[in-house]
Amino acid sequence: MNTDTQATSAIGLDVGTSRIVAARRQDKDVQFQTQLNAFVTIPYSKLTQSVLKKERIPHMAQESEITVYGDESERFANLFHKETRRPMLRGVLNPEEADSLGLVQRIVILLTGEEQGQGQKVCFSVPAPPLGADVEVNRHESELKSMLGKLGYEARGISEGLAVIYGELENSNYTGIGISCGGGLCNVCLAYLSVPVFSFSIPKGGDFIDSSVANLRGEPATRIRTIKEESFHFNGHFANKIHQALASYYEDMIQALVASLKDQFASVQNMPKLNRPIPLVLSGGSAIPPGFRDRFEKTLRETELPVAISEVRLATSPMHSTARGALVAALSEL
Repeated sequence: MNTDTQATSAIGLDVGTSRIVAARRQDKDVQFQTQLNAFVTIPYSKLTQSVLKKERIPHMAQESEITVYGDESERFANLFHKETRRPMLRGVLNPEEADSLGLVQRIVILLTGEEQGQGQKVCFSVPAPPLGADVEVNRHESELKSMLGKLGYEARGISEGLAVIYGELENSNYTGIGISCGGGLCNVCLAYLSVPVFSFSIPKGGDFIDSSVANLRGEPATRIRTIKEESFHFNGHFANKIHQALASYYEDMIQALVASLKDQFASVQNMPKLNRPIPLVLSGGSAIPPGFRDRFEKTLRETELPVAISEVRLATSPMHSTARGALVAALSEL
């Protein structure tokens, strides 16, 4: 198969709780497109619908309301002082939203184009089973695979942590630990020469931090998320009480993540003999605040693990790591 055909025949999809990211190879580069995995409803009127069409704002109209989805949903939520709603919750389709799969499909079409797939390979991210939580990961994966199949794609799932390893650890022959700190979950995978040894997730991510701080401070979670993304950092003194609370719940997440990692190592029956230290890479939107990597590494170095860690680094583009790795997996099948 020639390179031009390969370039258009595979897509990597990061189907995250907060955002959906599509990755495609264009010549020697990888191109990314992102949309918020969110929606908001506004009252229906013919005039409103015609204006949205004119402005090319992604929406669907029902009898009494219009649903605006993707990136534009946040702008409308802020205009009408509403919270955006999510088709996904804690890494899987949201059972409280009747049309969760349909909305994910519409956002995927925004990213992949109106033309349906012609047997293109699509590799999409799925979360690892969360520790201490009863979440239907298999059903979620099956429904996404069926939806993508109906759009004309040849689809398969890949564990999110493993996708991070595929996207970031080529130089160590895909040996190491990949961690994706997302909105709904933090996903972790240890792989040896691209083969997963263990994968798991914890139900603490960006949404956990936002909602915990929102409850503590009596603020909307959307506002907390905006403050977190625009101005929060770990370094220095926290004069702002919201920043203090963000730091506290981030610390909770990091402690839970490292403790779970230690427990997983302890529970592995047939651990491969690693003859050299292995790298650990951090990715996902919740790993972006300045100082996060340092705080995580400090906690990790204070914890005894059965393997030596050569480096703890932040992914080159933390928001794109999972989609990049899913694309690597899809291209490997061409």
